[in-house]
Formats: sequence, C-alpha cells, structure tokens
Amino acid sequence: MDYTDTYMHSAISRSRGFTLIELLVVIAIIGVLSAVILASLNIARAKGNDARRLSDMHELQKALEFYYDANNAYPNTGGGWWANCSSWGSHGTSGANGWIPNLAPTYVPVLPLDPKPIPPTYCYLYRSDGVDYMLLVNLTVETYTATNNKWLRPSFPSHASFAFYTPGAASW
Repeated sequence: MDYTDTYMHSAISRSRGFTLIELLVVIAIIGVLSAVILASLNIARAKGNDARRLSDMHELQKALEFYYDANNAYPNTGGGWWANCSSWGSHGTSGANGWIPNLAPTYVPVLPLDPKPIPPTYCYLYRSDGVDYMLLVNLTVETYTATNNKWLRPSFPSHASFAFYTPGAASW
C-alpha cells in the first residue's frame, strides 16, 4: 500500500460521518427552534384559554337573561359570591347548589368551569341579590392586562379578571 492508497483510505473514512462539532451545532439549532416553538405554543394555549373564558361568560350572560325573562329575577346567591373553587363554597355545576343557582340544566346544560383554575381562590365567580348580578373570571386571565382589558372589573381594575354585570352591580 503506497501513500496515495493510504491518503484515499483516510479521506474516505473521514467523509463517512459527522464531526462532533457538526453534531453539537445541529443539536444546538434544534434546541433553539424547540424553545421558540414551545414558547409560541404556550402563548397560543393561554390565548385559547382566555377566548374560552370570554365565550363562557357570554353564554352565561345570555342564559341569565333567559332566566330573568322567565322568573323576573336573576338567580340569587343572597348577595354573596358563589363559585366552584373551595374558597367560595365549592358549589356544583348544576341545580340549586350550582355556582349559579338553578341556571343549569334548564338554561345551560352545565355550568362551565375555568379552563385553568388556580385553587383554592381563582376561578369563575357569581354574585347576585336577585335584582343585579356579576359574573367574574377571578384572577385567572392569562393574556389580557389592565391596559387592554375592556372587560375589567370596575372596582379592581388592576386585577387580571373579566367581569360581566348589570349596572347596579358595577361597584361589587
């Protein structure tokens, strides 16, 4: 075997694989791309949760108006806050003990729950004295801030909460 054969054999064996540096560069690029994609997915998931929260509140508003038309009053909680989370009474999703009493199953199939509640306090809340009501997404809003939230709770504008209410309940 002469020098030419040795050189060719060596060149062929080196060209069969990747160097360690090439592999590390590719792994680093894949890692950066994965981080960017995961961050984008988390933002999209948070926006989806907020869209669901708004949809749930609009659906409940309509159901409350149907209830009012039929009963000439809103479902009454005695003026206290009711919710499904433990700090607010752990009420159910239907019937007289639902977190909105007697709204489900007649006016909605079942009362919705926050897609990402934070126990024991942050969840959907309802309060009514029969004349006025407030629906509240209590501190679980993920992508809206006090500067871009047109559904702010008037009495706590710095909180990340959506509020839907009758005029008489604006100060609650």
